[in-house]
Amino acid sequence: MMGSIEFIKGDITDMDTVAIVNAANSSLMGGGGVDGAIHRAAGPGLNAECARIGSCKTGQAVITSGCNLKAKYIIHTVGPVWRGGTYNEADLLASCYKSSLKLAEDKGIKTIAFPSISTGVYGYPIEQAADIAVKSVADRLKNGSKIEKVTFVLFSDADYKTYVVAYKKLK
Repeated sequence: MMGSIEFIKGDITDMDTVAIVNAANSSLMGGGGVDGAIHRAAGPGLNAECARIGSCKTGQAVITSGCNLKAKYIIHTVGPVWRGGTYNEADLLASCYKSSLKLAEDKGIKTIAFPSISTGVYGYPIEQAADIAVKSVADRLKNGSKIEKVTFVLFSDADYKTYVVAYKKLK
């Protein structure tokens, strides 16, 4: 049985799921947008864990505990900065989703929530990012993943609608 994909408009820090994904920067030490919100909600223990890990390369993922969040784990992935689309941004963004899902599978995680990676301050065009995100996740779920549910948690109505449209294009 293939895992399900759902979309909600909300705050990823409130998700009651086994893991949430953080759109992190390479230093893992918190920043703006989703990253800053997750670090604030998780509390100071998250900075300590991230400091021990040190860094993460673009397109890769690392895992910490959820600290003060409902989620047991936070998977941190570093999305590409949009530079016009000619610097391997699409492959790097797809790798964020694939690396995060592989890490979740390796930990036995069954439910995971993703934000829209790289579409905030990193400037990735939302329509292209949504297409890559939804296709990357759907492909992984179709190919024998043990993950039961992936939720995309979108911050705005516009982002939510864009992700739903991207998903409908796959059908």
